Amino acid sequence: MTKSLILIALSVIINLSVSFGQDGLKFQDQFQALANKASSTIKIDGVLDEQTWIEAKGVGDFFMKWPNDIGRPKRQTEVKVSYDDQFIYFGIKAIDTNFHVVQTLKRDQGFFDTDAVTIAIDPVNQRTNGFLFSITPYNVQSEDLVVVASGETLSFSWDNKWYSATSRHETYWIAEIAIPFSTLRFKEGKSTWGLNMLRSDAKNNEYSTWTDMPINFMFFDFGYSGALKWDTPPPVPRTNISLIPYVTGSAEGNKEQSNSRTTMANAGFDAKVALGPALNLDLTVNPDFSQVEVDKQVTNLTRFDIFFPERRTFFLENDDLFSSFGIPPIKPFYSRSIGLDKNGDKIPILGGARISGNLTKKTRVGFMSMQTKSTEEMSAQNYTAVTFNQQVQTRSMVKGYFLNRESFEANKSAAADPFDKFGRNSGLEYIFIDKSGKWNGWAGYHASFKPLIQKPQYYASGGGGYFGKKLTFIVDAGELTDNYYADMGFVNRIENFDALLDTIIRRGFQLLYNESKYTFYPKGGRLNQIAIRLENFATLNLDGTLNERTHDLEFQFSYRNTSNLVFHFHNNINHLLFNTAFTEKTPLPPGEYMAMATGVTYNSDARKKLSMKTDIEVGEFFNGKLLRYEFSLNYRIQPWGNFTMAVQHASLAFPEPYGKNNLFLIAPRVEINFSNNLFWTTFLQYNNQRNNFNINSRLQWRYKPMSDMFLVYSDNYFTDPFMKNKNRAVVFKMNYWLNL
Repeated sequence: MTKSLILIALSVIINLSVSFGQDGLKFQDQFQALANKASSTIKIDGVLDEQTWIEAKGVGDFFMKWPNDIGRPKRQTEVKVSYDDQFIYFGIKAIDTNFHVVQTLKRDQGFFDTDAVTIAIDPVNQRTNGFLFSITPYNVQSEDLVVVASGETLSFSWDNKWYSATSRHETYWIAEIAIPFSTLRFKEGKSTWGLNMLRSDAKNNEYSTWTDMPINFMFFDFGYSGALKWDTPPPVPRTNISLIPYVTGSAEGNKEQSNSRTTMANAGFDAKVALGPALNLDLTVNPDFSQVEVDKQVTNLTRFDIFFPERRTFFLENDDLFSSFGIPPIKPFYSRSIGLDKNGDKIPILGGARISGNLTKKTRVGFMSMQTKSTEEMSAQNYTAVTFNQQVQTRSMVKGYFLNRESFEANKSAAADPFDKFGRNSGLEYIFIDKSGKWNGWAGYHASFKPLIQKPQYYASGGGGYFGKKLTFIVDAGELTDNYYADMGFVNRIENFDALLDTIIRRGFQLLYNESKYTFYPKGGRLNQIAIRLENFATLNLDGTLNERTHDLEFQFSYRNTSNLVFHFHNNINHLLFNTAFTEKTPLPPGEYMAMATGVTYNSDARKKLSMKTDIEVGEFFNGKLLRYEFSLNYRIQPWGNFTMAVQHASLAFPEPYGKNNLFLIAPRVEINFSNNLFWTTFLQYNNQRNNFNINSRLQWRYKPMSDMFLVYSDNYFTDPFMKNKNRAVVFKMNYWLNL
């Protein structure tokens, strides 16, 4: 059945391509900004008093983007553009009061909840990928790479050097920005770039854009960008090489391993090399990620592993080339498989290389190879990934990849089993996006290869969706075989643990998914939006019989004061195949279980000094009762302090002899910003489900652009027996960004 649905999805995509592929948007004829070469030296000081800015013609008259796309915002924005041989410059004047909503002084954080202006640039003007640069009235920078066709959201994981200064006044604020051409990567002779600007006015809960974008598209959708016209094509960037060496020193104590104590010093480096105008080489030797913040834990009520996001910068830059394949529950490439085990513990990495970027104006490529060290438990591993994205039609693309994990040192226990010698995956996907961006379609086929498995195993999927202003819907179907392995990826549901047999059993499955949402836009009153959302998710066994079926209905209310309220209703039918334990008593036996639950989620006004988020759910859970709540309270002292207390609790009560369980996660957090360059964050997590209490405190000083010193203290204790120490460490790290 699923194979038939995939074939239907493919035919729908082909028809959509024919029907909508020729429709065009002419935003770049309507919205144009001119970049004239600077007639005077520009000093980045937040004052637009140079002759260049006086002569430059600005663009403004922004359009409303949120909470609706009708009319103009309450406060307007003007942007001017200029350039010289090294930089493109933006001069921004944002009409405002002398009070600003600022969540933090920390780079790359609080973007959507603060006052800011964002520049979105598409140097190749292909309407698929580009760069974002955001600035707040307090000169807090954020930047990111964007690939619209990948469907990825903003992560602000990409870092690079650029320069800015701001000044605040009674009725407006000024931002002055200089972005090196070497940061943007573009080809010679390009006289038109894609450009858009976003103004975030948090006080009024308004977002506005330079171009008249529909509300149902993200502001960084380059299909709705205007044109940046150059009086002469910008100069080709010079060869750009950056070297980022680091040194670390640490003292560690581990009571789980014979109360051992060690002190270490270490060193390594990263390097960034421009191979061409739009192609980059990244190198890392003996990388160290000790400064990366610990994972934010969650209470897990599922029978499967939780997907934790990647936090290490080396793997995040250009990661869409590698990680955008598949769907959220099934990812052939998951960078946390490299250098981290399932518990998030470090596996030492010797080094690696990555090539990524545009080979031609329509072809993006990626290559990554990483080598890990051997440990007592695991042999050395090599992880290699090769990918390509080929733009077709106007905004659509064909994507492909090959992945290889290879084990070395056959004397190691992990390599003694021939089955673990290697794991390989390959796949091909087609992503259709019509010119308006409203109609999307996708289809893909993924194969896996392992020793002792005679023929390739597969995961196949296909689907489509419509993303209108009021109505959106998605349909998707997929099938995954029993022996589909993704050694460099993440596959949920395929591994089932039988609690009585104490063994893992692999079972392939079929997926059927659909989601529909209808949004109302009230005129006047306290509400911005009212939405009704219905989600249906079914998992079938490979013989077509039902494994699990879930239905979720939500009523969503978004208020003008930024708060939102959601009522949700949940129905689940589960044909449990294996003995499953949620308590320390008798596991639930295989059989059919039906459960219903209802809940409410509320987020208060995020602009207030004191804000809260809460989520409560009550109802049935398999054959038992569930009471679950999450609560967080945040107190903000603008702009330097955020103090948060977060609590998660789940109470499970089953009939005898299946027992009861209470899961607690308590996570206070303190963030103090002494300036735009000095930050202190302390994060505590008490999690009785993982029998761990963690303390992580990190002091960061950005003593030069993109150059940092870190002092990190971490401590782990058991929750049972309470506060018995596991391990602790103090780490100092210093890196320096050097342009050669």
